[in-house]
Amino acid sequence: MLSQSVVMIHDNARPHTAAATQNLITFGWEQFDHPPYSPDLAPSDFHLNLHLKSFLAGQQFHNDAVKEAVTTRFASQAASFYDEGIQKLVQHYDKCLNNGGNYVEK
Repeated sequence: MLSQSVVMIHDNARPHTAAATQNLITFGWEQFDHPPYSPDLAPSDFHLNLHLKSFLAGQQFHNDAVKEAVTTRFASQAASFYDEGIQKLVQHYDKCLNNGGNYVEK
């Protein structure tokens, strides 16, 4: 179960895991280990991109029109849309922890 404090989840990129960076993180935040490759734990992969893919399907864009469409789409989403993605992250992370850190099938 997640703690009641702030929990930081990062992608284990070298700059994030370097000793110098870790020494700077003095906020008292709990850090969770993140499997090296686990798209099921990235909200952009399992939540945002899923909805964006559906929204963009069948459309054709020229020049920067796709950038405008994506920006407008994200700006038009209610806060509950983003909250839903974060809540799903909790469930996915729990599954991953219970699966020994391995990839979680959707």
